[in-house]
Amino acid sequence: MTELTLTTKNVARIQADAVVVAVGQRGEEPRLVPGAELPSAVVKELSALLPALGVTGKADEVVRVAAGKELAADVIVLTGVGPVEDSGPDLETLRRAAGAATRVLAGTSDVALALPADTPERVGAVAEGALLGAYSFDRYRTKQRGPVARVELVTDLARSKAAKATHERAVVVAGAVARVRDLVNTSPADLYPQSFAEEATAAAKGTKVKVTVLDEKELEAGGYGGLIGVGKGSARPPRLVKLSYSPARAKAHVGLVGKGITFDSGGLSIKPAKGMETMKMDMAGAATVLHTVLAAAALELPVRVTGWLALAENMPSGTAQRPSDVITIRGGKTVEVLNTDAEGRLVMADALVAATEESPDTIIDIATLTGAQMVALGSQVGAVMGTDDVREEVVAAAAEAGEQFWPMPLPAELAESMKSQVADISNMGDRFGGMLVAGLFLKEFVGDTPWAHLDIAGPAYNEGKPRGYIHEGGTGTGLRTLLTVLERAAAR
Repeated sequence: MTELTLTTKNVARIQADAVVVAVGQRGEEPRLVPGAELPSAVVKELSALLPALGVTGKADEVVRVAAGKELAADVIVLTGVGPVEDSGPDLETLRRAAGAATRVLAGTSDVALALPADTPERVGAVAEGALLGAYSFDRYRTKQRGPVARVELVTDLARSKAAKATHERAVVVAGAVARVRDLVNTSPADLYPQSFAEEATAAAKGTKVKVTVLDEKELEAGGYGGLIGVGKGSARPPRLVKLSYSPARAKAHVGLVGKGITFDSGGLSIKPAKGMETMKMDMAGAATVLHTVLAAAALELPVRVTGWLALAENMPSGTAQRPSDVITIRGGKTVEVLNTDAEGRLVMADALVAATEESPDTIIDIATLTGAQMVALGSQVGAVMGTDDVREEVVAAAAEAGEQFWPMPLPAELAESMKSQVADISNMGDRFGGMLVAGLFLKEFVGDTPWAHLDIAGPAYNEGKPRGYIHEGGTGTGLRTLLTVLERAAAR
């Protein structure tokens, strides 16, 4: 992972491959945004050249220019922050600008950041964005470019206790997001329920997180009919992983549940070939829960967290579950399976029931659950459903973390569409409002526990162009929001 340090050095004297400077928009004119102090001659020359260079200052714009003799660095990198008020860029704008710069500078050895970092919060935002942008997944490449090796963040607060704390948090958060991305980007030939469980066990080794793994025999004996049913079609059987972080004098107990379909063919209700191309990402929720729990432990949050990873591979075969099969979820509720491609809610149901058995104060689940989420909110905004107070807490935490989640309702009348003639409920309902129907299905398995459901089908995986600190492939969306929820609980 990229090394990021804080420094009070004179930016003009830093020996680096590149110095990153922010450019914003004031009206229609590009303007340098004050950060670490540059030589006045450099500021004057750059300001005069911005229009001629075609620099607009719009968000996600990154332009390189020669540094000149006033700086020890080779290149100045101008990173856009968009429209700027007198108060300067907000925290998420700084994250994205820093991330865009380090992403574009992949393969560079040394980078200095002369971005606005005059408060501990800004130090944390710039550090987090820079580390999120400095990501590379080269596991399967014969020629590896690698991310930026070293970053120095220039700030007068480098020796401040508060700034050091935000810097340390940024390192933990960015590292956790990177590990989620790694799992999502891994080939499904290498990541399947058993190997995922082994990854979780290895990742927790040496931490304060305890890992328990239930194999297919234990799942069968425990009545986990959702996991068993979905996993029946695969030669690689399902797993349920429990993660326990239990600090002394915990202020709250939060249960986290993640969908972990390591590959989703659709089962016998098979997807079209194009629809399978990105289905290695259907375990993003489980990856997010795993590394949220580990990050909470690394930050020593005084909150008890119990995580559940519902792991299965959904494949068609002679042993696969069939449309019209009836399965029994943990706890006894029966489900008629009308569509084997609505499998995520089945494994989640088992895990949600298991989570309620631990009597947490709150349960939050996260899943790449429905294509309907993307129809409703697109590929960059996640959905939140559930108990009103928990839903609003998640939305507030997302805004604080810099992630985009939108509150959605759970209309009771849609639940009628999931009535079954032969079982307690079916796994399909009204086609219109499919995201909400899936949320209502999950609601059946949380009892009276305050709960929220995050559907990240779109934002978990970027099929478009890179932007800000987001690369192609796995994004790690949701981890920062869940961790912020835990931090807010710890602060109460």
